[in-house]
Amino acid sequence: MVVKKDGRREPFDRAKIIAGIKRACEKRPVSMETIEQIADRVEASALERGEREVASTFIGGTVMSELHEVDQVAYVRFASVYRSFKDIDEFMHELEDLIRLRKQTPGPSSGRSKKGETAASYELKPPKE
Repeated sequence: MVVKKDGRREPFDRAKIIAGIKRACEKRPVSMETIEQIADRVEASALERGEREVASTFIGGTVMSELHEVDQVAYVRFASVYRSFKDIDEFMHELEDLIRLRKQTPGPSSGRSKKGETAASYELKPPKE
């Protein structure tokens, strides 16, 4: 069971995870196979907890972490919905944090994308309640 932010409980639904990831990855170079693999890892992470219930915030945070590793634009898209930014200033603040962290923290591969961008990892903030 998934425990939502408002306390409701509903069955774990892999299709909802895939739908959210697909929306974030729309018009991005992310294959359906990759989306399925992300969903597999999110589901496995939830099961590894060994609990009958898992918080929706855990699932959302895991999806954000996975998307960050796959496609940073998809990550920002997902985060913008998941984190429920109240206004553009809050969203811009998050983007500024990402840019700052990107400059400070080289990614695990320290590789460069096709456009010469340095890969980076970001710490995830909990969603706004």
